[in-house]
Amino acid sequence: MRYLFSTLFSLAGLLQLSAQPMSVFQAVKAPIEQLFDGMRASDSTQVRAAFLPGAGMYTAVADKTGEAVLRAGSLERFVQSVGQAPKGALDEQIWSYDIRIDGLLATAWTDYTFFYNGELSHCGTNAFELFKTAEGWKISHITDTRNREGCRTEAPDHAAEIGQLLDNWHRAAATADAAAFFGGMHEEGIYLGTDASERWLRDELREWAAFAFEREVAWDFRPYSRQLYFSKDGKTAWFEELLDTKNMGTCRGSGVLALDDEGWRIRHYDLSLMVPNERMDKVQEALKD
Repeated sequence: MRYLFSTLFSLAGLLQLSAQPMSVFQAVKAPIEQLFDGMRASDSTQVRAAFLPGAGMYTAVADKTGEAVLRAGSLERFVQSVGQAPKGALDEQIWSYDIRIDGLLATAWTDYTFFYNGELSHCGTNAFELFKTAEGWKISHITDTRNREGCRTEAPDHAAEIGQLLDNWHRAAATADAAAFFGGMHEEGIYLGTDASERWLRDELREWAAFAFEREVAWDFRPYSRQLYFSKDGKTAWFEELLDTKNMGTCRGSGVLALDDEGWRIRHYDLSLMVPNERMDKVQEALKD
């Protein structure tokens, strides 16, 4: 493989990260957290203060015949029920936030699991609409879904999940396990090698590397010093890692992963040679030969 001095600075468009400062996102989250803290405390006053007067409450469900129904609720009845519940009985755990903001309007999608008296009740998604008032952000509308199967009962450890995926991915190459290696990549995933010509979609890489996976070891890159970062909604991650390789010395790998219904999968991986600055001139001269 020839030298390719490559970088991964195109993440802004790929990840669609918001330019909003973190404090703005925290301000939007505040009434949502106030709502659920108030539910756990059975504090109807705290819960009411999180909403605009007359806020809408709906549940998207299928009725007994299987027909889709948007069932309307009542903010007043909900607030009253919170005040009548024993403290700690109403426990809605939020696993993720996807917040979008435009001026005075914000939306927030949250994955949740609801527990009643410590027992699993149901899970689903909350879709919040919020409006920025002179007093701060208030909830103007909630629509939720409710399911009883496949409910999460504890917060996910995405960093550990990704670390295990990447370690297994490198191990799959070292043991020539093609199914595990390519299974760790999204079908639209991209792999960039160290040669300028080496840009493959996953299945193109599978075809090109077929000879390598017929050996006992396809290639053996041993990762260390990995750094991991997450988008604000927690569904996109990017990383950098150093690699100990037999034939190329120390390399750097960097990439992007996305979370979907099948879990975390690699969407982009960039393999780069590491060249000390003081040796760059010699490397450039060698490349001219």
